[in-house]
Amino acid sequence: MKVREKLLIVQSKLNAPKNQFNKFGGYKYRSNEDILNAVKPLLFDVKAVITQSDEIIQIGNRYYVKVTSTFIDVESPENEINVISNTAYAREAETKKGMDEAQITGSASSYARKYSLNGLFAIDDTKDTDATNNHDKKQEKVPPMYIEKDGCINREQMATIDTILTDKRISLVAFIKSYNKHFKTDIKTINEVTPKNYDEVLDLLDK
Repeated sequence: MKVREKLLIVQSKLNAPKNQFNKFGGYKYRSNEDILNAVKPLLFDVKAVITQSDEIIQIGNRYYVKVTSTFIDVESPENEINVISNTAYAREAETKKGMDEAQITGSASSYARKYSLNGLFAIDDTKDTDATNNHDKKQEKVPPMYIEKDGCINREQMATIDTILTDKRISLVAFIKSYNKHFKTDIKTINEVTPKNYDEVLDLLDK
């Protein structure tokens, strides 16, 4: 069986559901890890492996993370083509509140890795995060707990906190409890965090 036939089998059988949920945007999505976890049993069956490599490149005055995902047939004879690759790019943000430079690069890498796998395995993400996120859409489509309130942080700041909580696997309940204890307040939801406490909140979450 040739490498293209093996990739065809994997593409036709792969099922990578959207098991992640973004509370701020109100949408489900799949991560790079979700795709890899779903594809590993299929790779074992067809005797193939997946590798992913990162490269930092400069285009103009901006930096991009270039990720190449490669499907390798471990049974192919040396004189036959035994690899199929797909490449994706993600531009590093110039700044992102609450993240250091390494985290910004890591975030771009995760994005590019996911989309390089999408192309390799023919995964349609037209209804995934980029198509369905509501961060910049009408306010009424945002979950109530993330609607802006007077005298409190804005939606971008809420999204930053939400992203950090998700990355660090901190529940919203635990965050609210710790916030109230530290600042001696009684907030009920994330949109009640005050601007004067915002930077200290990021510092505390970072620690």
